[in-house]
Amino acid sequence: MVADNADSGVTSTGDESQPTGDESQQIRVAVTGAAGYIGSRVVALLQSERPAWSITAIDDFYRGSLRRIGDVTVKHVDVRNRDRLWEALEGADIVMHLAAISGVEDCESNPDLAYEINVTGTGHVARFCRQRGAALIFPASMAVVGDPQEFPITADQPRAPLNWYGRTKFAGEQLIDALAADSFPAHLFLKSNLYGDHTIDGEIITKGAVLNFFVERALAAEPLPVYEPGTQSRNFVHVKDVARAYLRSADVLVDRLDEGATGTEAFTIASDEDPSVMALAEVVSDCVDDVLGIDVPTELIENPRGDETLVNAFPVETTQTHDRLGWDPTHTVEDTIRRLVERNA
Repeated sequence: MVADNADSGVTSTGDESQPTGDESQQIRVAVTGAAGYIGSRVVALLQSERPAWSITAIDDFYRGSLRRIGDVTVKHVDVRNRDRLWEALEGADIVMHLAAISGVEDCESNPDLAYEINVTGTGHVARFCRQRGAALIFPASMAVVGDPQEFPITADQPRAPLNWYGRTKFAGEQLIDALAADSFPAHLFLKSNLYGDHTIDGEIITKGAVLNFFVERALAAEPLPVYEPGTQSRNFVHVKDVARAYLRSADVLVDRLDEGATGTEAFTIASDEDPSVMALAEVVSDCVDDVLGIDVPTELIENPRGDETLVNAFPVETTQTHDRLGWDPTHTVEDTIRRLVERNA
């Protein structure tokens, strides 16, 4: 494992410097959602690790605010506008479709917008790939699985989403699976819960994921609220590791395009860390106490999510991701928590 050291946003980490495809090829990659938490890291990584590739970055700036990443300008494009979207994507060999209304709460609060972006917008991207023969990378979420009946979770796990977010991402998966057949190659990803941050041109890019939220609360000496019963387990993966997985996916898709391959392949992006939410809060609390001498309590509160998965372990199988993409996670929860805390010491 490598420590989660601070970076400039384009630092090489892990195995991304050893592509499956020919990194000297003039490949054009288009990234939707490029101003966001994951998308901005992907664009920075592409610039660093695939300098011969051309990058088109687009975003509607609903959440992300970055207008420039390195020497790449992020264009204002709404994926709901098919004509404008297709114009921006024209010439792309690979589309990384990362634009989405993500998270259960955001989708529940904005159900129509979630459908328009996650379903209609994804359909526009998939139809572009079908007409132009471009490869497609599409991240779903563990939310498409719903309440897992079997462990470890695999990429071909039956889909039974419990919430609107999961349902919209599942609908996107189905669209791509149908349109990719006999037309273009696509990689579908089930990613687990994100954590960590990264830096773009001196700006720290983060998101209110549960681990990041706990660290921010602890640094402010505020109690860490844990939904009852607290024993519910989740799998966690670092945002930088997710970005590397998409880079490795692009490398493999270059070869798939050269072979004339079509259809979808599904992968998981996860780690071997699946602590309970209470255990995660306690790691944060202990670290803040150790580094800063601040006593931060944890407290159980009523769980507003009546349909939440309450399993005590959440293992995910990533063998196929390792074998096909050459990817493994490189960051750990405890190291990342310590780095985040020490940065504010």
